[in-house]
Amino acid sequence: MVNITRSVRIGIQLQPQHAEYADLRRALTEAENSGADIVTTWDHFYPLFGDPDGKHYECWTMLGAWAEQTHRVKIGPLVTCNSYRNPDLLADMARTVDHISGSRLILGIGSGWFEKDYLEYGYDFGTAGSRLDDLAAALPRIKRRWQRLNPAPTRRIPIMIGGGGERRTLRLVAEHADIWHSFGAPDVYQRKIEILKGHCADVGRDPAEIEISVGRPQAGPEELGQAYLDLGVTLFTLSAGGPDYDLSEARRWIAWRDRVNGVDHR
Repeated sequence: MVNITRSVRIGIQLQPQHAEYADLRRALTEAENSGADIVTTWDHFYPLFGDPDGKHYECWTMLGAWAEQTHRVKIGPLVTCNSYRNPDLLADMARTVDHISGSRLILGIGSGWFEKDYLEYGYDFGTAGSRLDDLAAALPRIKRRWQRLNPAPTRRIPIMIGGGGERRTLRLVAEHADIWHSFGAPDVYQRKIEILKGHCADVGRDPAEIEISVGRPQAGPEELGQAYLDLGVTLFTLSAGGPDYDLSEARRWIAWRDRVNGVDHR
């Protein structure tokens, strides 16, 4: 087993779809009580699975409520769409939620991809390239706005960048991110991590500064956990959707995390 310099963390993404808000509130409490390290939601306006016009809730309004409802877990969007808000406004929103939560926000952000959101809400969908251009321009603006806000952020708010694009997204990760989040099997991560290391070398950054996150692993921790750990992945995020919000798979990963981290519950 490799020497893990970071503790393993488990996230739970609560998808804000096909449920009443009371269901989400109960799931959030259960997720925090389960021992999860991070609880996130996604930033869309319509369901991604099931009935495309089913029940759904907006990300940042909900995060403000989560900041008051929770006490220990980190919270944040996984990930917020850069296209939906002015970057300076987004910086202010993130700063505010971080204050409300007592320094527990992670700003997850990506360039956006779900065309229905754009068309229904009147945003310019553009192209994958133009959306990445916008994200590249937005990240420095967000950081500058944090330096100007009164009151200032409680700390340097961590930035998580989502996406697996090898030429541009991973370059932005090297330049700006504290956490990189994507999806894929260990062999996919092996290639992308090497590419990320190359970008880090180009910008003069130690890749060890970036936490590596995988979303929705396609098998349990006994089958895949060690393979990811060997690559340096230490953040594992499971998903649960409404209306039932079954957290049983997340609990398996939390138990595995405790074994890997040497946590004794006796």
